[in-house]
Amino acid sequence: MSPRWEPNPEIRRGRSVVYALHAHLVFTPKYRRGVFTDEILRRCADIMIEVCDSFGAELVEFNGEEDHVHLLVHYPPKVALSTLVNSLKGVSARLLRKEYPAHIRKYLWGGHFWSPSYFAASCGGAPLSIIKEYIKNQKRPG
Repeated sequence: MSPRWEPNPEIRRGRSVVYALHAHLVFTPKYRRGVFTDEILRRCADIMIEVCDSFGAELVEFNGEEDHVHLLVHYPPKVALSTLVNSLKGVSARLLRKEYPAHIRKYLWGGHFWSPSYFAASCGGAPLSIIKEYIKNQKRPG
C-alpha cells in the first residue's frame, strides 16, 4: 500500500477494485403485522449477520420496531443487491418461523413472513450535488 494512503475501513479493496458500497434496506413483515419482539429482533440480526458474511458483505447496523427492520449493509460489487436481499429475507423467514412458530403464527399465516417489497437506498460518500460538480469540472482534453 502506498504510504500516502491511510487505511480507511469504509473503503475496501479487491484484486481489481476499490469500493465503498453501502445500502440502507427496510423490510416489513407481510401485512405490516407487529410480529417483532426484542428477542426476535436480536435473533434476526444474528441471522442477517451470517447471511451477509456468506456473501462477503458486512451488516454495519441493524435495528427495528414491531413492524419493520432497518439494515445498513456494506457489500462488494460482485454481489447483486437484489440477490443479497432475497437471501436475507429468505433465510431469516425460514429460521424465524422455525424457531418462533407459536408467536409468529399469531401474526402471520400462509407460509409467508416478509412482504415481497422492500426499500433500498444507496448511501455514504459525498452528496450527489458534490459528485455532479466534480464530474462536471473534470479537465476535458481539447
